[in-house]
Amino acid sequence: MPALGNGNLSAEPAWEFVLEGFRGGVETQALLFTVFLALYLVTVLGNLTMIVVITLDARLHSPMYFFLKNLSFLDLCYSSVIAPNALSNFFSSSKLISFAGCATQLFFFSLLATTEAFLLAVMAYDRFVAICSPLQYPVVMGPETCARLVLSTYCGGCLNSIVQTSLTFRLPFCRSNRIDHFFCDVPPLLQLACANTALNELLLFGLCGFIIVSTTLAVLVSYGYIVGTILRMRSGSGRHKVFSTCGSHMTAVSLFYGTVFVMYAQPGAVASMEQGKVVSIFYTLVIPMLNPLIYSLRNKDVKDALRRLGQRHTAK
Repeated sequence: MPALGNGNLSAEPAWEFVLEGFRGGVETQALLFTVFLALYLVTVLGNLTMIVVITLDARLHSPMYFFLKNLSFLDLCYSSVIAPNALSNFFSSSKLISFAGCATQLFFFSLLATTEAFLLAVMAYDRFVAICSPLQYPVVMGPETCARLVLSTYCGGCLNSIVQTSLTFRLPFCRSNRIDHFFCDVPPLLQLACANTALNELLLFGLCGFIIVSTTLAVLVSYGYIVGTILRMRSGSGRHKVFSTCGSHMTAVSLFYGTVFVMYAQPGAVASMEQGKVVSIFYTLVIPMLNPLIYSLRNKDVKDALRRLGQRHTAK
């Protein structure tokens, strides 16, 4: 397999890439390895705990927690697409990833991250129906409807992933095979192409911008109606419970959409790779780690379920 030198032009295509990751000596790499490992372990433990608790506790078998379980599954999966390979590269001398491996990583990362963006909008719609039309909620958000909504989020994610991956890997990568990132992503890959990437950048900006703007609008409209309904509530305890549940979701939405917007949905994002690496850590590791904590620490039902599961385990 031909491997190109750093910055060298060649007529030969790149059949394998080098993930350069972060700059620094052995001490810096060891520190980053420790940080990545800690973030990933907490991510796996937190999201697996949410999945197990929601699955085992019958009181959490409702549409809201069905969507939350799927969110935990997505966070677990798309962190696992990135973190293990990044961890293995910190002390690797070659840091190689094959052409097919790079395409596969990009495909699944794009699929799972886009699906999460759609799922967060679906979760906002679920809260809108539950709070604004509580009597119709059991009918509108039945099991089949919830399953279709989740399936549609995966279909939307798959469509965006196919477009981004196929267009990116149709480009000739003959400028260099050294990716200035810790995983395969569209912006750093476009920098290696020795062809016009204007269409790719336009599609990256256009598709990601459309997804973020449309899902953000869906969230904002849903929460606009929710706030209006909350303000009309007479019960203080009812207001507190609704604000607690919705506050958790809004925190997760703000963190995820904010970081993804900085990376993909603004002109010039492709050129700022150093900033991109830092931002990428947030949406690939930090946010998936925080989501279970956000939902469990601010949600009485989840805390009660964790307590019951602990008591059941102790009793055995």
